[in-house]
Amino acid sequence: MAQVCEYCGKGPQFGNNISHAHNVTRRRWNPNLQSVKAASPAGGSRRVTVCTRCIKAGKVVKG
Repeated sequence: MAQVCEYCGKGPQFGNNISHAHNVTRRRWNPNLQSVKAASPAGGSRRVTVCTRCIKAGKVVKG
């Protein structure tokens, strides 16, 4: 499953871990995604994967 919000399209960001010895390895920061039941425009409800920022902003109508 892709780590992408279905409302805003937010996905993982990439960067480096840097140790005290300056060893550099790749890492990723995943968005805080939650699976919630949301009201769909076609009527009824379906399970969607959305980030917590969209839930807090009220973009997701739970149903």
